[in-house]
Amino acid sequence: MTIHINLLDWRAQRRERRRKQFLSMIGAVAVLAAVLALGVSWGINARVDNQQDRNAYLKQQITQADREIAEIKDLTQVRDNLIARMHVIEDLQQDRSETVHFFDELVATLPPGVYLTSVKQTASGSVTLVGVAESNARVSEYMKQLDASPWFDNPRLVVIKTSDKNRNRRSDFTLMVNNAHPVPPKQPGAEAGP
Repeated sequence: MTIHINLLDWRAQRRERRRKQFLSMIGAVAVLAAVLALGVSWGINARVDNQQDRNAYLKQQITQADREIAEIKDLTQVRDNLIARMHVIEDLQQDRSETVHFFDELVATLPPGVYLTSVKQTASGSVTLVGVAESNARVSEYMKQLDASPWFDNPRLVVIKTSDKNRNRRSDFTLMVNNAHPVPPKQPGAEAGP
């Protein structure tokens, strides 16, 4: 029987083997860490790109909504302007017929022997009537007829002067009366609005 003696340093071999294992493990971990880092980086970049696409889409939708809101505001302003014009036209149409009724009623309430020389209306609706009458009694009768009219309200005598002109006695007067703006009765056959 022969005895074999290993003269090689077995501890050095084991150390070398362990060092190689350690280096290969470090290399594997480094490769795995690099792959993992690249994967995480790619995932984060993909999420960032996705979020940027979503942000761009939202900005586009917000811009479109802002344009639509501006268009709606413009249309609302146009509509309000048209409604205001319609109201002005309706008021003018109503005022046109009211003016005719006003003067018609002014003449209808005028008793014989009373003549108007001036009619002025203020913005508040009061009317100043200046005229000439044959007597003070005619002025009083005119005031009663104005008070009885649905178109006039609260007649007030401002000034009355009696004078003799060409041997004719006459009374110069100034009256104030409020314009009552009554609602005219509906004519038969007129249809009600919507």
